[in-house]
Amino acid sequence: MEAKKPTLEDVGRAAGVSRATASRVITGGRRVSANTRDRVWQAVETLGYHPDLAARALAKGRADVIDLVIIDEDATQVGSNPYYSRVVSGILSALAGSDTQMRTHVIDEPEAPTRLDDVAHIVGVGALLINVPPDLAARFTARCDRVVSLGRSARGVPVVEAENVAGARAAVEHLYRTGRRKVVAVHGKHGNSCATARRNGFSLASVDAGHEPIGAEGGFCLEAGVAGTKELLAAHPDLDGIFAACDLTAMGVLRALNESGRRVPDDVALVGFDDSFLASVATPAMTSVRQPVEHMAALATRALLAGETGPSWHRVEPAPLQIRRSSAA
Repeated sequence: MEAKKPTLEDVGRAAGVSRATASRVITGGRRVSANTRDRVWQAVETLGYHPDLAARALAKGRADVIDLVIIDEDATQVGSNPYYSRVVSGILSALAGSDTQMRTHVIDEPEAPTRLDDVAHIVGVGALLINVPPDLAARFTARCDRVVSLGRSARGVPVVEAENVAGARAAVEHLYRTGRRKVVAVHGKHGNSCATARRNGFSLASVDAGHEPIGAEGGFCLEAGVAGTKELLAAHPDLDGIFAACDLTAMGVLRALNESGRRVPDDVALVGFDDSFLASVATPAMTSVRQPVEHMAALATRALLAGETGPSWHRVEPAPLQIRRSSAA
């Protein structure tokens, strides 16, 4: 009969520590005493335990992995969202020519608290967080201080973000300048910091123009754009301008407008946010606020590689408006 292979629990038991502590040692986690580290590695050698080679390399000081951590309400849709592919592109551009690799963790919202704790123990060079709520980001950072959040987060969490408020405000001001009289919005996910900032920019511009802010709750997905637009058309049939919280949402807005017989831009002008490839392939080509996603992801990655991040590390990138046919006067 083949002998049973030693497990991580066996290692922890032999070293006199918990499984979690043994895992932290083997995967390079910090906040472990030298004595504990030595006991764990002695147990590994004695038992003949074979941890993941990449993780062991991290533990021996060759921290050659950048971890991308994404929380999404529907993790199965991550591959179809252009924002995430742009983040990956930015990370890879920053890693080009180095031995550091990228590792991705896609987490469903309900599993986030538990899964994030597990990921925090195996982070290599550092982690980029996307859509991680501030409270969970703060907890993650307490366990692993090599972190950057793409989007505003809790105090003490390093951040790189776009000028979301200013970008959204410029988009709505543009719609009113081109002659639109009733501009509404399909907002992003409630509680998301980027969505909240864009909502604030929309509200500021609406009030400045002498109008009550009118919007539909939505999310960063096509389906939210469709549903939000139908809701707004039913309640406000005289609307003639729509600001969408992201380009993917804007594509849903465009679909709903076409199905209702509303022409863009003749009847309703449309502006999105992100300036992803969707904006240029839409029909008509879509005006959108440019979010420099690739640059932001590369900036965060380089900062992690250089060990430059800390509680006060905060970068804000411009978000200019790119005007195209969908918002023509």
